[in-house]
Amino acid sequence: MIEAVVDSIRVSLVTQQRVVFLREVSGERHLPIWIGPFEAEAIAMELQGVQSKRPLPYDLLKTVIGDLGGRITRIEVSELSDGIFYARIVVDLGGRQIQVDSRPSDALALGVRAKVPILVAESVMDEAGVELSANGDDEDDGPEIKTPTEGGATAPVNEEKLSVFRDFINSLDIDDLGKKKED
Repeated sequence: MIEAVVDSIRVSLVTQQRVVFLREVSGERHLPIWIGPFEAEAIAMELQGVQSKRPLPYDLLKTVIGDLGGRITRIEVSELSDGIFYARIVVDLGGRQIQVDSRPSDALALGVRAKVPILVAESVMDEAGVELSANGDDEDDGPEIKTPTEGGATAPVNEEKLSVFRDFINSLDIDDLGKKKED
């Protein structure tokens, strides 16, 4: 498993779709996962230190797990099958490890509240991870997407294959996650 952190949450200005970018701690790859607007807001609120007037479902779940004697130990993005990401919330209950199946967005929203490690299966990062780097040739093209090769170096990918992904990335509002939105 590869340790990762929530690097940013971005919004397509065209489609209003949200994507959370997980960044591997000991590398340069990012894992983009499309999520819903409510989950994106829940993750962003916690990372920005914004408190809701009433507990969100993720706050409630964290409290219930704790009150029942459990402790969330980690979040795992465990599988990618047919373009769908799968995750697990790992809970320690009296020394017994319980793995709860979850959507990644819900697991991440709970994980940032519990301040636990986020782990990504190597096979998931290998299949869907991308390296985002600034493209010095043409600023209008946005980030250049590279994929890792076996030797650890990066090589440009087939542009035609990733054109839909590039269009989405280029339509994102890339304001820093930590900045508060002005009215």
